[in-house]
Amino acid sequence: MSKRIPLDVVDDQGNSFYVSERKIYPRDVSGRFNRLRVAAVVWLLGMFYVFPWLRWDGRQAVLFDLPARKFYVFGLAFWPQDFLFLALLLIIAALSLFFFTALAGRLWCGYACPQTVWTEVFLWMERWTEGDRSRRMKLDAAPWGREKILRKGAKHFLWAVFALWTGFTFVGFFTPITDLASRIVPFEWGGWETFWVFFYAFATWGNAGFLREQVCKYMCPYARFQSAMFDRNTLLIAYDPMRGEPRGPRKRGLGSVLERARGLLDPKTAYDYVFRASAHPTAADNRLQAHGTITLGGVGDKPEPLPKFSYEELGDCIDCTICVQVCPTGIDIRNGLQYECIACGACIDACDEVMGKMGYPRGLIRYATQNAIDGKPTRVLRPRIFVYGFLLLALCGAWAWGVAHRSELIAEVLRDRNALYRETAAGVANDYTLKLINKSQETRSFRITLEPADAGLSLPGPVVVEAGPEQVLPVALTVTAEEGTGGRREIRFVVESEDGRDRRVVNSSFFGPSP
Repeated sequence: MSKRIPLDVVDDQGNSFYVSERKIYPRDVSGRFNRLRVAAVVWLLGMFYVFPWLRWDGRQAVLFDLPARKFYVFGLAFWPQDFLFLALLLIIAALSLFFFTALAGRLWCGYACPQTVWTEVFLWMERWTEGDRSRRMKLDAAPWGREKILRKGAKHFLWAVFALWTGFTFVGFFTPITDLASRIVPFEWGGWETFWVFFYAFATWGNAGFLREQVCKYMCPYARFQSAMFDRNTLLIAYDPMRGEPRGPRKRGLGSVLERARGLLDPKTAYDYVFRASAHPTAADNRLQAHGTITLGGVGDKPEPLPKFSYEELGDCIDCTICVQVCPTGIDIRNGLQYECIACGACIDACDEVMGKMGYPRGLIRYATQNAIDGKPTRVLRPRIFVYGFLLLALCGAWAWGVAHRSELIAEVLRDRNALYRETAAGVANDYTLKLINKSQETRSFRITLEPADAGLSLPGPVVVEAGPEQVLPVALTVTAEEGTGGRREIRFVVESEDGRDRRVVNSSFFGPSP
């Protein structure tokens, strides 16, 4: 290498690895992506807060009953023996993340991540109590007074109530929520119930109210490994520098570059303008101090400032910086894709609104592939998408088939540990305990038989037992053999439901005196 890499030594003279984060004040925005984000928030939080209160067959519709080791999800009941379905569901969730990330970037982060969803609600409450972006900034900069105390107090009161409601609802998925609510007054919660309500409330208040984008940037591992799932044909939120550069204010009436003789820049020139603009920000950019970690040039590069362009030479970006003001992580999307971007689409809505006011075509910031932005051939539906999609469909189909066709009967046999065998007047006897679990929501009858039936072994008459809904039923059984039977023999207990829907065969052993 011909360039020197500058070094800085961390010492006791004030250098530190820790950088205090400047507070971000996201500006309110309207548009199609904002409406989609609001709809996702309402839908997801609606499920979270409403599902515990729904009833299904006389019980809570969604309940994770840990003491009873049973999970209820509407008409489905999952037992510990159904752990395979939980494991498969986690694999499906991971593969879904791969599929949607490879297809269209961080859709999960922008619309469905709990951190994004709850932060959005906390921002709504902040706007209701403190005002829009400029008023919030002025309020924070102002000295403490009556108005500031009232507005800040109202905000934190709303945050605290919502956070406590969130913690209460979370615990309501594990403890019947109606019972939990009935024990608020007088206060009769158990120690662990109280701990988890307040712990989850505190976590919600801290993450959504204070940490916000820092969770996405520093705590979430997804931001770090997402680049392994991106390629140049992944749909992502991108700024079009060929159309937008060089940026700058202009007089009204100047048409878009798509309508002027200037046309689009070549990619090399456009990206050079972006690099130089990031190294020498305008006064508007300096006021915003946009965050971001992208490196647009080599180490040690010192680009020249941009010259002053005539109006006819300007691109479509008017350098209003609204795309930075609306960003919840405080980055400048014009500098290119950055790991801080959560793909919420707020910058698209903001830019489209500005383009509409200027009379320019929309799409200066848009969902596109990097190849499409650079004017190269692109293909969104590529082999990896089909492979991910096929595997995802196959796993979803397997999970649905398995849940629909799983047996509602569990049978286990335990031999009597007190004696290997007993000698009776009728011969030799072995004692067993057959544990039957009826996983269905109805009372069922089961017939128990023994195989092989011609080996001189028998049960005392036909055994028919009745098990109630979700009942664990122990059945004492005695297998007898003719006198003189000895040694060890393999036997099988056959348990069949009277309606013929389920059949289980359980292997065991019969012991007699040594021959």
